[in-house]
Amino acid sequence: MDNEKLIIVESPAKAKTIEKILGKEFKVLASYGHIRDLPEKELGVDIENNFKPKYVLLPSRKKIIDTIKDLSKKAEKLYLATDPDREGEAIAWHLVEELKLPKEKFTRIEFHEITPRAILEAIKNPREIDLDRVEAQQARRILDRLVGYELSPLLWEKVRKGLSAGRVQSVALRFICEREEEIEKFIPEEYWYIYGEFRDEEKVLYGKLILYKDEEVNVKNEQEVNKIIRILNCLDYRIDKVVIKEEKRTPPPPFITSTLQQEASKRFGFPVGKTMKIAQSLYEGVDIGNERIGLITYMRTDSTRIAPEAREEAVQYIESGFGKEYVGKEHKEKKKLGVQDAHEAIRPTSVFRDPEKIRKYLTDEQFKIYKLIWERFIASQMNHAIFEVVEIYIKGGDYVFLSKGKKLKFAGFMSLYMEKEENGEEKDEVNIDYVPEEGKNVKLTTLIPRQFFTEPPPRYTEATLVRTLEKYGVGRPSTYATIIETLKERKYVEVKDRTLVPTTLGKVVNDFLTKQFPHLIDVKFTARMEEDLDKIESGKVKAIEVLKKFYPAFKEELEKVSKNIGKIQVIEKTDEICPLCGSKLVIRENKNGKYYACSRYPECKYTKPIYEEAQGRCPLCGGVVVKKKAKKTKKTFWGCINYPECRFASPYEPLNEKCPQCGSTMLKGNGFKKCSNKDCNYIVWTGRRKRWKKSK
Repeated sequence: MDNEKLIIVESPAKAKTIEKILGKEFKVLASYGHIRDLPEKELGVDIENNFKPKYVLLPSRKKIIDTIKDLSKKAEKLYLATDPDREGEAIAWHLVEELKLPKEKFTRIEFHEITPRAILEAIKNPREIDLDRVEAQQARRILDRLVGYELSPLLWEKVRKGLSAGRVQSVALRFICEREEEIEKFIPEEYWYIYGEFRDEEKVLYGKLILYKDEEVNVKNEQEVNKIIRILNCLDYRIDKVVIKEEKRTPPPPFITSTLQQEASKRFGFPVGKTMKIAQSLYEGVDIGNERIGLITYMRTDSTRIAPEAREEAVQYIESGFGKEYVGKEHKEKKKLGVQDAHEAIRPTSVFRDPEKIRKYLTDEQFKIYKLIWERFIASQMNHAIFEVVEIYIKGGDYVFLSKGKKLKFAGFMSLYMEKEENGEEKDEVNIDYVPEEGKNVKLTTLIPRQFFTEPPPRYTEATLVRTLEKYGVGRPSTYATIIETLKERKYVEVKDRTLVPTTLGKVVNDFLTKQFPHLIDVKFTARMEEDLDKIESGKVKAIEVLKKFYPAFKEELEKVSKNIGKIQVIEKTDEICPLCGSKLVIRENKNGKYYACSRYPECKYTKPIYEEAQGRCPLCGGVVVKKKAKKTKKTFWGCINYPECRFASPYEPLNEKCPQCGSTMLKGNGFKKCSNKDCNYIVWTGRRKRWKKSK
């Protein structure tokens, strides 16, 4: 391999793509992510020596480091091509430190898309490692280690073993718990709307009562409604005013990490972690015929900036596919505080790789995400949509009804892309077929009162939690997927109907942290910490200043809580009665899940397991089916509650669905549904079908 050039990246998929693009002159190896980290079994931060970190080589990386070390001795040049962000910069620095590379031996290159043009351009324009960026990543790692390593054992001592706390994770949990508390305390309030149907000769208008004596109508109960209706039925009506105006709808900007996560969640129900994995596979490279290439730009970004050549390509595509009038103005990104503008928005590496044309090379999930990114990018460069909005005010005495509607005049970007709306209140807009003349008399034909109740704020979904974290500047979009997964893994939250619901354990941990460490998980404090990390990266502040400002107060709080707070019980009160002593039962949790226990424990030791029920009934006897755990293997399975009389047991969950072939109960597996009847071969695949390998 003498005179060969060596490139180091993080992932094997990325290495494969780059090696295929550059050919035999280059050898590309993957570091498989970080090669060094703080040690697992000790703090690894010398607090007395300016918070100096102690890094150790990860055991799983020793073999690859030995390989890189051997090859680098023979290579003419070593290019560090790790990801273009803080983590990537830190990995490059760790490689230099671990391999003890002299300055003349290596260079750092950076690209934001894995295409021949971008990679060759990066090789022509190498740079030095950005030590400010490395310092910012190191400061974040040290902060997270100080919090996690010192606060988590306190949780083990005061609540339960195996728990964890983190700077951003704990704030995210706080958002979820506070929203649940709002929902629990919410008292619905009654309100009414009154709608009217009016006739202008053969034409019909529908309006909503909005004003009385120029004041907004606010009807709270049926008694008020009946009183108003009696008055309205006695009035004469006319068209008081007609307002016709144009309304422009601006195209959305191209995706950044958080908006991609939100839109994929709303459209496809994808968890944010899944979206990032799919996007990463598109970035790292896909085989398209004889070519292997990255289909999208780097997917960890909070900038909506795009390269001039990408804009030119989009304009060319829009002009040829839609017409010149569909090309929108070039949008210059407004610089926001805290936005890292190191790289572009998420976009296709070429708009001419139409999703439908390359669909056969993609999995169903890759196609969905690629198509979403592709359409969003092109739409962002298109012209705005124009609506004609008509507002018709119908007056009777001192009362005014409003009939409002809109008509699309020019589709613009909406001819290609529409954002998925969140479920919201019912809209009062209607289609208006004609515009009446002002001053014309109309006849009231029907009044329709409708009763409503105010609703509590909705629980967070993964998408709305991401939006909230981003809004308050908590954490970085690239970390949101990991944060949400950690909350689920620790059983602090569970997912119900795609919403995040705090568990009893989650509520207890949140209550403990908010009361004992209010400063640490304060939203504003956490956001300011992110700003400090950005200042470190830009060279405005040194990491040691941030760490010295944070740690002493945190350590003091830890010591105070450790001395003054006793053990906290994780229990949930119920109205169930203990069959042994008549006391109330409570719900407790352990590593196996929830169970009923007597509130008089340890005097009364009654317990009863709480089972997770299947969606459907037992295919054999119609009884309830619950999730159980085998005593020997510890594997979970679905079994009938009527055991041993009924011996139904299956790794697959019974559904509330019948087989279309034989009428038996359907069972749900991983990516498929099949009939429970062993004599029926009906199966339907709901995910990507696995290729089964024959055992040897």
